Amino acid sequence: MDDATRVLVGYATAAGSTTGIAERIAATLREAGGDVTCRPVGPHLDPAAFDVLVVGSAVHNMSWLRPALDFVGRIPAEGNRPTWCFSVGGVAPHGPLTRRLTSSETHRVERGFPSSFRPREHRFFGGVVEMRGLPLWGKAFWRLMGGRPGDHRDWPAIESWARQIATTQVARRGTAADQ
Repeated sequence: MDDATRVLVGYATAAGSTTGIAERIAATLREAGGDVTCRPVGPHLDPAAFDVLVVGSAVHNMSWLRPALDFVGRIPAEGNRPTWCFSVGGVAPHGPLTRRLTSSETHRVERGFPSSFRPREHRFFGGVVEMRGLPLWGKAFWRLMGGRPGDHRDWPAIESWARQIATTQVARRGTAADQ
């Protein structure tokens, strides 16, 4: 990424897992030379002010949080602004059941995106699972699904994905400059 590439890593979080992932993505993009801003999305943040967008949200009830959905709805359709998305949920996609579960959840989240919005890629990452406050039936259901409390963020996978974004942008910028 060159100096002129302004990158936003924007996020909506409920309990902080998404903030940590967004900050790690931003740090990885900065290491690759990006001029990166990392902050919560909201009405005050203009997506048109950035060349590249990485937008993420916690997933609740198989949907992104409202501030993230509102933000992607404001991304200008013209200009072909490269945008990547990530979702953060309680299940880390490791085994066959959890991969199927997260794939289904990712598709449900994407159905909630504005019809004109098409990210280049959408990844699902596990977050931090707190069992406090869950009713007994919720804890039992979670355990039956194979879930367990704790931090399920896969930092190497998150950093690898951020490096892929950085590499794609370096190639894209170099190609555009060479034409």
